[in-house]
Amino acid sequence: MAGRLRAIRFAAVVVVTALSPSAWSRDARRVAARQIHFSAWLPLPGFTLAFAVLGFVLVRIVIGTAQAYGLAQYALELTVRVLALELIPLFAALFVGLRSGAANGAEVALKHVDGEFERLARAGRDPLAVELVPRAIGSLVAVMLLTLSNGLVALALAYVELYGLSPWAAGSFVRVTGHVFDPLIVAGYLIKTTLFGVAVGAIPIAAALGIGRERAQVPGAVRRGMVRLGAALGLVEIVFLGVTYA
Repeated sequence: MAGRLRAIRFAAVVVVTALSPSAWSRDARRVAARQIHFSAWLPLPGFTLAFAVLGFVLVRIVIGTAQAYGLAQYALELTVRVLALELIPLFAALFVGLRSGAANGAEVALKHVDGEFERLARAGRDPLAVELVPRAIGSLVAVMLLTLSNGLVALALAYVELYGLSPWAAGSFVRVTGHVFDPLIVAGYLIKTTLFGVAVGAIPIAAALGIGRERAQVPGAVRRGMVRLGAALGLVEIVFLGVTYA
């Protein structure tokens, strides 16, 4: 319970700091930019290529299934809902969590054990503001970037699979996708993606800060952080599925 409360408090600090421009010092911006570069920019080509291959297979499956059951007119809507609204945010969060969540947890845990944050505080620098929160915000932004960029890839794949390279179906495509992305759905989509990003950024770090001063506790903290992260992502996805399609 203490670990969950610590994660919730840290997540709240992350959100408040992200919305407070005055909290963004030069050091904080540098740490956040480094985190975004590592979590989103470097793996973006590979992640996009891998998802394009997987997305193409999923698009074929969804469209083929819809057509087989006489629901061809709903094929595009089903594809957009399955890929763009549900799978891509979850995949992006899992990817960033596996790539940088564990790394952040291990690095923060080691710095905590070595007393580096106390040394920063004695030097007059708030470790929360200059080191911890920017890492979490960088992970949040990385999840958002990967989600939005690969959402566009999924829409392009769906268009090509249904209509080929013809530009004449663009009007119909825009009407259907506009029907799917109504204001409430877009709001829920953004909230869910933001919650995914906050969880990816906050939970591994909060778990790392909950250990003592022994290096032997670091691997356990990383494992706990990743398990809690997986549970949190699953819970958010289930809640939003229930709210959206109830």
